[in-house]
Amino acid sequence: MFSWIVIALIIGYIVGCMHGSLVAQLLTGVNIKKEGVKNSGASNAAIVLGWKYGALVAFLDILKGAAAVWVFRWALHASSLSEETVWALLFVVGAGVVVGHNFPFYMRFNGGKGTAAVIGVMLALDWKLGLAGLLLLVGAALATNYLVAGVLVLYATFFAIAWWPAEGGLPLFIAAALFAMAVFKHTENISRIANGTENKVSSVFRKKAEGSS
Repeated sequence: MFSWIVIALIIGYIVGCMHGSLVAQLLTGVNIKKEGVKNSGASNAAIVLGWKYGALVAFLDILKGAAAVWVFRWALHASSLSEETVWALLFVVGAGVVVGHNFPFYMRFNGGKGTAAVIGVMLALDWKLGLAGLLLLVGAALATNYLVAGVLVLYATFFAIAWWPAEGGLPLFIAAALFAMAVFKHTENISRIANGTENKVSSVFRKKAEGSS
């Protein structure tokens, strides 16, 4: 079991380090790590480059999270491991992806905030609950005009997946750890909301409209 956990973490971390923002940088020549709020996630790509590039980065980061879990699930399919162990390892590889996304070694361990990667992981773990989480994220973000509100709702759905259909205690522990990491990574956003300087969801679309008028 320990060796499986190590393998899952390493594979997940390597996949997580593959940032969608690098593709956006290749297409535009803009390193979003040096612009906007200075992180490599989809939300900053949208702030700096517009919503289309934000959507591209989000799609790629969602895809890597989903792909890592899908491939690992396929690899474990023929194993003799128990269902509880399989669920634990799927959550471990998913956690590795999120950690790799948030702390990539080549960005001095300062990457994104893991939201898109978590969405991908959730979709691969249970596509119905994952899709529900994504829709709730979008709904909460639009209703409040702040993405971070949607992120908090998303993690509530992640906890639901960890409770059921997942089995055992490790998925719940991992969900709690990733939620704590998300809160830590979003402390600046929460502070900016408090002082009224946080970028609003509507401002991203308004910026794009003004740029094309």
